[in-house]
Amino acid sequence: MEVSRVRALRGPNLWSHDTAVEAIVSCTTEELDIAQLPGFEARLRALFPQLSPLQPLGNYNAAPMAQVLELAALGLQAQAGCPVTFSRTTPTLETGIFQVVVEYSEEAVGRLALELAQQLCQAALDDAPFDLAGALHQLQELDEDVRLGPSTGAIVNAAVARNIPFRRLTEGSLVTFGWGSKQRKIQAAEMDGTSAIAEAIAQDKELTKKLLDSAGVPVPQGRVAIDADDAWAAACEIGLPVVVKPKDGNQGKGVTVNVTTREQLTAGFLAAQEFRDDILVERYLPGHDFRLLVIGNKMVAAARRDPPQVVGDGQHTVRELVDQVNLDPRRGSGHATSLTKIRFDDIALASLAKQGYVADSVPPVGKRVILRNNANLSTGGSATDVTVDVHPEVAARAVAAAHMVGLDICGVDVVSDSILKPLEEQNAGIVEVNAAPGLRMHLAPSFGKPRPVGEAIIAAMFAEGDDGRIPVVAVTGTNGKTTTVRLIAHLLTASGLRTGMTNTDGVYIEGRQIDSGDCSGPRSARNVLLHPDVDAAVFETARGGMLREGLAFDRCQVAVVTNIGAGDHLGLNYITTVEDLAVLKRVIVQNVADSGVAVLNATDPAVARMAKNCSGTVTFFAADKTHPVMATHRAQGNRVVYVEDGKLVAAQGKERHEIPLSQVPITRNGAIGFQVDNVMASLAAAWAVGLDWKTIALGLKTFANEADNAPGRFNVFDYKGATLIADYGHNPDAILALVQAVESMPAKRRSVVISGAGDRRDEDIRQQTEILGAAFDDVLLYQDQCQRGRADGEVVALLRQGLNGAKRTSHIDEINGEFVAIDKALARLGEGDLCLILIDQVEEALAHIAKRVAEA
Repeated sequence: MEVSRVRALRGPNLWSHDTAVEAIVSCTTEELDIAQLPGFEARLRALFPQLSPLQPLGNYNAAPMAQVLELAALGLQAQAGCPVTFSRTTPTLETGIFQVVVEYSEEAVGRLALELAQQLCQAALDDAPFDLAGALHQLQELDEDVRLGPSTGAIVNAAVARNIPFRRLTEGSLVTFGWGSKQRKIQAAEMDGTSAIAEAIAQDKELTKKLLDSAGVPVPQGRVAIDADDAWAAACEIGLPVVVKPKDGNQGKGVTVNVTTREQLTAGFLAAQEFRDDILVERYLPGHDFRLLVIGNKMVAAARRDPPQVVGDGQHTVRELVDQVNLDPRRGSGHATSLTKIRFDDIALASLAKQGYVADSVPPVGKRVILRNNANLSTGGSATDVTVDVHPEVAARAVAAAHMVGLDICGVDVVSDSILKPLEEQNAGIVEVNAAPGLRMHLAPSFGKPRPVGEAIIAAMFAEGDDGRIPVVAVTGTNGKTTTVRLIAHLLTASGLRTGMTNTDGVYIEGRQIDSGDCSGPRSARNVLLHPDVDAAVFETARGGMLREGLAFDRCQVAVVTNIGAGDHLGLNYITTVEDLAVLKRVIVQNVADSGVAVLNATDPAVARMAKNCSGTVTFFAADKTHPVMATHRAQGNRVVYVEDGKLVAAQGKERHEIPLSQVPITRNGAIGFQVDNVMASLAAAWAVGLDWKTIALGLKTFANEADNAPGRFNVFDYKGATLIADYGHNPDAILALVQAVESMPAKRRSVVISGAGDRRDEDIRQQTEILGAAFDDVLLYQDQCQRGRADGEVVALLRQGLNGAKRTSHIDEINGEFVAIDKALARLGEGDLCLILIDQVEEALAHIAKRVAEA
């Protein structure tokens, strides 16, 4: 078995709505049915008993090795604790070649699972050992390394529950929620609205205390000490006991509490110096350690934090008791679990010494032994939820402290005997204010009720009912995509929305090109969704990007499918029929939001059938309102767009809007049929987004099909009294539409300049000139700059074959070079002639034509 072309489908895709790893798997003849491999399945299940049952693969009527790989990759992830459920194996038309798709929750884990599954299959084939426990440990370790921590994960889960899209920007905890101008970001438990100044203040413990004290918030008195002697002097000034800690520390690092002697203070000062140079000495407040979480203007959660400790049983040593506590599955080595393992280090030993113990001491029954002076969860402490116990005055002081520092999300540390009464009544105070506080103690407390703090953070960033989404229009099909995308973007811009657009020409933000080349894939679309100046987005969604990576978005508001044609790269990537192509293109329809709209071509049966795959509503368009699909849809009270009496008509029930085609320049008064189709699709999309009709009418009127607005899309030039038309049409359906358009335009003699894309099937290349040979007097053939895998002259030879027996063509030339071919065609033109130039290098060819027109 050979595994190749492993791809990560990072968005909704041909197979499912979920992220998945896709691989091409080649099986030997013997591996096409594992039942023919003696003892294989028994050995396989001995190595991996949890493997799902193997079933005959559809019409294949056998279980091939590829299916074993699929189920093993899924099963290994599931056994490792990953939330995955979907996988699939599909045979291709090539014997022994399969497409295997396996869901993943983390891409790196999915890829590793596929590799380990392959090793498992090989081990079963070779009757060799396989370390299942080791494989699962590898997956678990990697998953813990790459997945979001509990704090960030809780915020993400809260966003998902509210249908707010998210994207992880780094391997760490930087996450963006929403799209375009509506997006917000977090870094762990810190919002994008938090200022760097507020964070700096929170880091400076001494400055924080001064600010809180000035606001009337009770804080312990203290000051910075320059050395151990100065620290002892400060302690004497303040009064023992004291706390020694770094001035700008975090997570309890370097903190020593309840210092009562000079020796303890010196040791604490040296411990703090390991983390920072500036050391703070402040009065020790007796009592419990409480963490109050403030989000916005409200205290949303509170927990009492207890230092890491064990309880004696009269039999086991302290070290053994610690080992027993660390067996708790909630305790891990980092921040991925709700609790952290208790560390047995020098600090723990020093804490034991203060209590008269060593590591091998056996504490009496019921004796609590403290392993650390601070109660941070990151050092092994535990937490008890006390949210409902917090006195209103204590909560108010916590909110005031957060506001004084300027933090949107704030962890306020309080030391007091109780939080059931005001701090001022019990010699208590706020000892720290923390930016980006950990949320673990509130999400999964050791004791008590978990608090929905992730939901509170999302609620602070997004108002009720706001899902952070901007209107997204996805456009696919065989022909007309780019013009339709440009026209929809033009209409959105005319309505005042700052619009981002991707197509085969580039990426555009508010009409300014920020990237060039074919940008019809998911990477470009994701870049637009990240742009903060985008209020709406229109994406040309090509087949290649969907196959390669899936969609860039989880849901779109509008999906437009123009048509499905046989010449659209059939034969590539196992898309071999029009039906296969339609299944791929309908991915955008399947991922329309429940409140969204699919805009579909009623005259194309493959497109019309997509209506049943849409969870939203459907708008059909067709020039003929009496078409059965149109008539039925309209009779059912649904939206339709059609042409009647020289007007575009948008109708639903009694609602009706009309725009004369004479007011839509790119249709040439309705004479250019394919442009009428593009306009109907664009109008329907604008209607779906909710644009007003005056804006739509004005937008259609001001959209000129010129080279700078829609390059390569039926751009018309006047050249010495002859008509030039430049277009990027490059498949039989596009050629047929162009022929129908130019036949409506008068001409004495008609000529065409054409090449062909090498990544089409032979029959598709020949069919282009078969169509042209019946409509043009002269044909000039040239070779593309890039042959896309073809040998020199191969494409031109196929084009010439298509002209064999041409009904009209009387003259055929073969030219070496696109610009030379254009010049030769122009030199032959007389007044009243018409020349269709099918360009390859769009921008360069249009510039060349414009130059020749200017010279004339």
